Amino acid sequence: MQMNNSKQIKLGAAISYFAIAFNIIAGLIYTPWMISKIGNSNYGLYTLATSLITMLMVDFGMSAAVSRFVSKYRAEGDQLAIDRFLGVVYKLYGIIAALAFVVLAVLYFFINSIYTNLSAAEMETFRGLYVIVGLYSVVSFPFITLNGILNAYERFIELKLADLFHKVFIIAAMVVCLLMGQGVYALVLVNAVAGLLTIAVKLYFIKKKTKIKVRFGYRDRSMLKEIFTFSAWITVSSLALRLIINITPSIIVAVSATGALGAAIFGVATTVEGYVYTFATAINGMFMPRIAKIVHEGKKQEQLMPLMQKVGRLQCILLGVLIVGFAAFGKSFIADIWNKPDLVESYICALLLIIPSFFFLPMQIAKTTLIVENKVKLEATVFLIVGVLNVALSAVLSHYYGAIGAAASIFVAYMIRNVLMIVIYHRVLQLNMLHFFKEVYLKLMPQLLVALGIGLLCSRFNPISNVYLRFATNGCVLVGTYLIIMWFCGFNAYEKGMFKALLRKFRK
Repeated sequence: MQMNNSKQIKLGAAISYFAIAFNIIAGLIYTPWMISKIGNSNYGLYTLATSLITMLMVDFGMSAAVSRFVSKYRAEGDQLAIDRFLGVVYKLYGIIAALAFVVLAVLYFFINSIYTNLSAAEMETFRGLYVIVGLYSVVSFPFITLNGILNAYERFIELKLADLFHKVFIIAAMVVCLLMGQGVYALVLVNAVAGLLTIAVKLYFIKKKTKIKVRFGYRDRSMLKEIFTFSAWITVSSLALRLIINITPSIIVAVSATGALGAAIFGVATTVEGYVYTFATAINGMFMPRIAKIVHEGKKQEQLMPLMQKVGRLQCILLGVLIVGFAAFGKSFIADIWNKPDLVESYICALLLIIPSFFFLPMQIAKTTLIVENKVKLEATVFLIVGVLNVALSAVLSHYYGAIGAAASIFVAYMIRNVLMIVIYHRVLQLNMLHFFKEVYLKLMPQLLVALGIGLLCSRFNPISNVYLRFATNGCVLVGTYLIIMWFCGFNAYEKGMFKALLRKFRK
């Protein structure tokens, strides 16, 4: 019997959070060891090859298009439309993959001219890595659609298990290869093999759990136009976001006297922001099929706001403990645990990056609704405005204040983004955002401030001299206090029920 959607979401989220924790812990432990085995030069070549291909193999918004259209057709009960749509999409992906192969093949002959600082030995190694990564990227590119299909069919457990398998296989296989004395080529091959095996696993799940029969012979110009229009605006959003985080290190190096040190400070801050973002968005996409059904049945006013409020509160509670913890102990974490006292300015930068996210990420149900209703043009326009504004502000503030100035410019840009998106959610989607902020933020903010005060007191007055033991003690006290405060003053009946169920599962 098919598992109900609620259990799929809960178990899928649990697997997703476990995979995130595994990835972070494995990265902190495994990455330094791996670098020591293959050497800094080979690790740099490995990173260069993967980053170059990743930058060139742009998704063009097609993954979001697959998830959106398949969810829409499922809500309408039109399986034939799904089969035809996927036939059109796979042909488009095939054409894009063929063009990408040509571009990558031509680029191969100009590698010497592009990377002139590489030595002859490094250039030879890089060419081999480039071929392996490039061929894998071209072959795997059409299968980007698989995530969208599994999401649309609400097979979250299968999707998250496949992703977890991918992460565990890569780490385990790389450790074996390095212990056997293999080098950087083996690491790249492991990534390719893991990716192909994961594709095979997802294809198996789709065959067993869905009724999809792709119709490659179907042609429809109106559908092509709709897909291209939707994907184009998603691409604009993605490119606009690169004007915020990705371009900032280059601006710091170009205009600030801090140079590479400023970029390193900002890099640590973006790492922290990335952890917060990953945890907060682990369940994103899981609600698209439900939202598509709500919109199709015309029940947006009755059902969408309660769903947004329920998910928003849970994300706010999760984000709250992460942000409060970093605000209280982040400086100690960077200086003592990471042993980077020269990068302690990253603490201020990270706070400037994550505070706006606290007011944006819990609204992801509304963001998903924009996708379902094909109103992504509005979001893309906002992101483009904010991206251009950030570049202008960063060029000025980074000149005077280095990485902190750059982070401040992003803070301003993100807060403006928040305001503009709230207006769109309120006026275009007709969602009562005042009610949302009252039920989510006003009811949870006092508890967060009390927990922050306790955390700051622990950080200041904890007498333990060992930095690791002090940090661990502070963290345990804060989390314990946070849960007690939330239990008596923050959690509603639904959240208490979820917490009790989680405790019962841990006991078992």
